[in-house]
Amino acid sequence: MIAVEGYLEKFQKGFGFLRQIENNFDALTGDTYVSPQLLKKHRIEEGSFLKGQAEPAEGKNKNPVLNKLESVNNFPIDKLHKIVSFKDSVTINPEDQFDLSLKDTDVIGRCLNLLSPVGRGQRGLIVSPPKAGKTTILQHYAQAITKNHSGTDIYVLLVDERPEEVTDFKRSVPSAFVLSSSSDESVESHLRITRLVMNSAIKSMEAGNDVVVLIDSLTRMGRAYNKKTNSNGRTLSGGLSANALELPRRFFGAARNLENSGSLTILATILVDTGSRMDEIIFQEFKGTGNMDLILSRKCAEQRVWPAININESGTRKEHLLMTKSELQKSMKIRQVIGSMNEVEAMRYFMQMIRAKKI
Repeated sequence: MIAVEGYLEKFQKGFGFLRQIENNFDALTGDTYVSPQLLKKHRIEEGSFLKGQAEPAEGKNKNPVLNKLESVNNFPIDKLHKIVSFKDSVTINPEDQFDLSLKDTDVIGRCLNLLSPVGRGQRGLIVSPPKAGKTTILQHYAQAITKNHSGTDIYVLLVDERPEEVTDFKRSVPSAFVLSSSSDESVESHLRITRLVMNSAIKSMEAGNDVVVLIDSLTRMGRAYNKKTNSNGRTLSGGLSANALELPRRFFGAARNLENSGSLTILATILVDTGSRMDEIIFQEFKGTGNMDLILSRKCAEQRVWPAININESGTRKEHLLMTKSELQKSMKIRQVIGSMNEVEAMRYFMQMIRAKKI
């Protein structure tokens, strides 16, 4: 017998295999097989992290076979009844703020903390036109949360991204789990990695962990599901299938703060001003579904004002639950001052105030 562990990928016939997150959940020849009987007996769902003892691959067994299950999501077998599904749990507003500053002179972090604070369980949209710095913002989130909140599990999901972007993310945030299906891979690969990341993040939250998932992007995820979805001929304008966004919406909607349990924070980019009617419809479908919006500004980016944030359009719902009284007063004061400015003037003024350490 050998000790094995991994994340469960489940198949239609009821069996499954244990995949390794370090290997991008790829299917490898040495992955451990899990029988339908074992999964049914313990009611184990896809995405669960299993540990146990397996028979080595020999003779008729092409793969190691899980024989003795020891734990599910780090809960011993006799304690599995204590895990409550997130759908049966009580969801509360985010109350514990993430510190997004990397150092005292970190301008981006100060902007994010004051303009659109993020708490555990936040459901945030990063609305971005092309070349407005969304990748830099996402990497900053990952780096800051890694540095300031070491007990948090961070997943980065890159769907249909350029291969060099995937490499850059892995090098920029080595401590995060970067899961990807790049632009040279199939639609089936995009859908599979999305499903596995969603299920493993949800299972980790149900086990009481604080999880952060950074997604780039909901737009490309929606496009991938649109290519694969059979909508029985029903198509919206722009060529989007009527039910193409069902799973992406379910994924984004899973972000929540569970009372007396874990949390799942999702910060996802979504593209605008691409010239694609389909992209605009995808944005409209997600608009208003989050409780934090960070709107990136094309005009600021064109003027090389970084971070390119539209201050007046960005914000967090019920931010008073996250921010200290002092920080909240600073945020309200600065918004009153810049309310009549255009987005470029507002960002420049805001940056001046930060550099002068007046806010």
